[in-house]
Amino acid sequence: MSLLEKVKFDKKGLVSAIAQDAKSNEVLMLAYMNKETLEETLQTGDMVYWSRSRQKRWKKGETSGHVQKVREVYIDCDGDALLFKIDQTGAACHENYFSCFFRVKEDGEWKIVKEKLK
Repeated sequence: MSLLEKVKFDKKGLVSAIAQDAKSNEVLMLAYMNKETLEETLQTGDMVYWSRSRQKRWKKGETSGHVQKVREVYIDCDGDALLFKIDQTGAACHENYFSCFFRVKEDGEWKIVKEKLK
């Protein structure tokens, strides 16, 4: 059975896709894929997502140059989430942080704990 056959897309035809840095194992971002963007990602090795806000295909780094190259693909036990170990060029976050997870809650406050990329 192929990966595409194992994936359980939700009612909107989407599946959660986690991008994790292959070198550091740092979680970089969570986005969504539909069948077409997952197929394209698997064929090209470049991360391609489905933008829920723009309702269109979104190839990571297409305009910013901050591309993500796939090294490994994992599927969770339920088939409703994917984990991609990737090589990240530049920032994964649109706010120019390496990871979208740059804030932590400390003493009831959200604090920025990482530096923006230059």
